[in-house]
Amino acid sequence: MAGPDSDGEPRRGRAGFAGPSPSREVRNPSEGSEVERGGRAGFAGPSPSREVRNPSHGSEVDDAREAVRALVGQFRTHLEIRGRSGLLGVSGSSKRASVDAPAISAPSSPSPSFESSELEAGVAAGDRPPAGKLRTGANGLKLLRDEIGDCQRCKLAPSRTNLVYGVGNPDAELVFVGEAPGADEDAQGEPFVGRAGQLLTKMIEAMGYRREDVYICNVLKCRPPGNRNPEPDEVSSCEPFLKRQLAALRPRVIVALGKFAAQCLLRDDTPITRLRGGFRSYEGIPLMPTLHPAYLLRDPSKKKLAWDDLKAVNAALARVGIHPPRPPAA
Repeated sequence: MAGPDSDGEPRRGRAGFAGPSPSREVRNPSEGSEVERGGRAGFAGPSPSREVRNPSHGSEVDDAREAVRALVGQFRTHLEIRGRSGLLGVSGSSKRASVDAPAISAPSSPSPSFESSELEAGVAAGDRPPAGKLRTGANGLKLLRDEIGDCQRCKLAPSRTNLVYGVGNPDAELVFVGEAPGADEDAQGEPFVGRAGQLLTKMIEAMGYRREDVYICNVLKCRPPGNRNPEPDEVSSCEPFLKRQLAALRPRVIVALGKFAAQCLLRDDTPITRLRGGFRSYEGIPLMPTLHPAYLLRDPSKKKLAWDDLKAVNAALARVGIHPPRPPAA
């Protein structure tokens, strides 16, 4: 859980949870933005035709075409996820790029692990628009948030202070999914702001990112009383919204924090200590299960394992030309 009920230790430096401090090399801000978005254009397919009949309106026409393509891709992904989860009453048969996606409707079938070539294909897959073009992650997230509204769909609603939706870059390459809000998150309406959230921030910074560069959300949007574990009916109520968040975001890689997030997304009840350390597939997207920051606060000796997982995420992104905007820790 991400609330103050978790045990822990005093806050350390950026890489304090794993090892030595990162290099203090400072890059030109203009270079950072190029590196941060590096590789996107290489994965989006061929560029649209640039024929422009009226030069004064050429860029507007191109942007409109990109917006339509992005919306169509997002809608296709959304339908695919709903079909696989049984929400449309049919089973989906399409695949994202060349990566075999797990069957979400079959809990007894664990999510497959990625081979090296499959991992690279999964990270590179997708119909994201080229860098610098109009993207629709923010639009999709806003529409979904409006649909959720003042949610009363499960028994957690009466006891919550704030619904905790998600925070970060709506066009992020990297998404972190946790379990549920804690007391601090419930009070502020933002995920991972308590002691476990402070540790997650240091983990993200050690990777070379800021919280603003990635997207952070939870399986549940409301705090369970006393920070207890989520119950099945609560997960069933919130899970469709998580799936639609991920469909709107279309990240390159997902990091599942802790057993509930990993088991919910992968339909695999294997303990997190055995799940972690290797990439799995969520709807064709590489997913790295790792230890929850609250667990790391209770057992700091396991921080190195979590850091190894995050370094593997950075390495997978780097293989397809996606690098963090700042130098990661060693």
